[in-house]
Amino acid sequence: MRHLFGRVLLYRIEDYAHAVVVKRRYESAHRQEQARQTRRAILDAARTLFVNPGYAATPLTAIAAEAGVAIQTLYKIFGSKKALLSALIDVTVAGDDEPVPLADRQFVTDIRALTDPRAKLARYATHLAETHARQARVMLALAGAATADPDAAAIWRKNLDERRQGMTMFAADLAATGQLRPDHTVETAADVLWLAMDVRNYDLLVRERGWPPERFQRWYVDTVTAAILTPQ
Repeated sequence: MRHLFGRVLLYRIEDYAHAVVVKRRYESAHRQEQARQTRRAILDAARTLFVNPGYAATPLTAIAAEAGVAIQTLYKIFGSKKALLSALIDVTVAGDDEPVPLADRQFVTDIRALTDPRAKLARYATHLAETHARQARVMLALAGAATADPDAAAIWRKNLDERRQGMTMFAADLAATGQLRPDHTVETAADVLWLAMDVRNYDLLVRERGWPPERFQRWYVDTVTAAILTPQ
C-alpha cells in the first residue's frame, strides 16, 4: 500500500511539473506574440508619420502615441530614432520582419532556376513592381530626409549600397548565361540593373504617369534587355 501511495504521489508530481512547463511555454509564446504586435504597431506608426509630416518633423513621442505604446517601450525595442528608421526600411524592402538573407528569398531562387536571361528579368520585374508598390512612399520620404539629416543620409547610402550589391549578384547570374553584350562586364551590367530598379522610375511612371504595373514590368524587361543582352 505504501508503495502504491508513493507511486500515486510521483505521478501527481510529474503531472504538476508537466503542467508548469506547458503553462510557462504558453506564457512565453504569448509574451513573444505581444512583443511582435507591439513592434509592428510602432513600425506602422513610423511608416505613416515618417512619410507625413516627415522624418525630421516627427519626434519619437508622436510615434509612440500613434502606436499606442509608452515612449519607454519604444526606446526599449529600437533604442533610437535612427535605429527605428533603419528597421522600417529593412521591413519595408523585405516585406516582412523575418531574418532571411537576400540570397535565400524565394524570388532569388526562382530567378536562379531559370535558364533564359529574359525570363530571369521578367521574374525580377514582377518582384520589383510588387516591392515598389509597397515601399515607394517610404523610400521617397527617406530620400528627401537624406538631403538634410545625417542619420537618414547614412541609411539611404546603406540602402543604395545594398541594392548595388544585389544587382551585382543578379548581373553575375545573367552573365553566366553567356548572353551579356560583349561591351559589358558584370560591373557595368550591374550599374544598368541598379539604375533601372531605382524606386524613382516606378514613382514617375506608375504613380505620376499612371502606368499599370504590368506596363512598368514590360518597360523594365525591354529596357534592360536592350541595354545589356545580346539581341536574339
